[in-house]
Amino acid sequence: MPSPDVYWLALRRVHGVGPRTCKLLIEKFGTPEKIFQLSPDAIAAAGVPRNTASSIAEFRDFEPLEKELCELPNIGARLVKWSDADYPPNLRQIADPPPFLFVRGTASLTDSNCIAIVGARAASDIGRRMAQRLGLELAAKGFTVVSGLARGIDGEAHQGALDAHGKTLAVLGCGVDVIYPGEHRKLAEAIIKGGGALISELPIGMQPLAENFPTRNRILSGLCLGVVIVEAAEKSGSLITARMALEQDRQVFAVPGSPLSGKTRGSNRLLKEGAKLVECVEDVIEELAPQMVGRPQAMEKAARIEQVPAPPTSSSSAVAEVAHLPQASIDAKTPEGPVDSTITILNNLKDSERLHVDSIIESSGLNAQTVLRLLLELELEGRVTQHPGKLFSLA
Repeated sequence: MPSPDVYWLALRRVHGVGPRTCKLLIEKFGTPEKIFQLSPDAIAAAGVPRNTASSIAEFRDFEPLEKELCELPNIGARLVKWSDADYPPNLRQIADPPPFLFVRGTASLTDSNCIAIVGARAASDIGRRMAQRLGLELAAKGFTVVSGLARGIDGEAHQGALDAHGKTLAVLGCGVDVIYPGEHRKLAEAIIKGGGALISELPIGMQPLAENFPTRNRILSGLCLGVVIVEAAEKSGSLITARMALEQDRQVFAVPGSPLSGKTRGSNRLLKEGAKLVECVEDVIEELAPQMVGRPQAMEKAARIEQVPAPPTSSSSAVAEVAHLPQASIDAKTPEGPVDSTITILNNLKDSERLHVDSIIESSGLNAQTVLRLLLELELEGRVTQHPGKLFSLA
């Protein structure tokens, strides 16, 4: 006799049974194991089409599914079912939740304070920096950053969260044992090692087929309180995610872009249609704060947010002040306030052609979060240039 978990996989693999039908049957009968013991008439009486009910009752191809479950420990993965306590609470609320998830990594999925950051694969440098900054600052303030492991904006959002030593989840349009794109293999490993996870509803070994991604996007948005779009063209997958987020009653945010760039026409259109404009992380947090009031977990996060010093709304004044300070002042050792921290970083960079971020952190005596935040601000101001390999220099 198949193990109980096999019936969960089997229900979803029956032809004609989608997430909505799974939810209907599980709510009606309790477990897939009970469903497979029913007659076609009993299944059809629950509101399932007669031919689908017959397919369920006649299904017997359990052996390959048993082998699939046995393979999960070998790839460091597990099955999280709709009935499990570890099933994501936000995802449980949507109309078509996956009956189960394959999860590769140790991350708990019970954190409801998740925010998605998605956008263009062929992103601009400014878009990449913004995605990394949002990922960094949201993770530093205790939020879980969710994205799709794609090139461009997704990858930068994940990396930003990792730089803050925060938690990030990657929702895949393929099996959790298939890393796509291939160049993000190290990023995927870092997500798992950092306490995050790779997540998919698709079978082990499933390749990244185009039709998988729109349905993947409903999970990405469903996990979260809100979705931030950073650069999206008129017909991008990010707009599908935004539409699904709206259908799921999630907040949609968008970072504005130049009207002359095709990369941002979709995200700019979202702003015209009512998406919340995002220029800094506080724009996201302030909008979502009312949704978190009253939840014990949310209150704990809010306390952590208050403990983390907020970045200045603009680094222009600090940079301007640094620019007009005499060299002796730059060289002086002073208490580490916002301007003094900026001076410390510039002071470290002025004597080197290029410095790795780890060297800047070590020589400055500042914590990693502060250094990464200030480097991003200095990049946006045009005072610092980032090179491949996390190397930085004065612009």
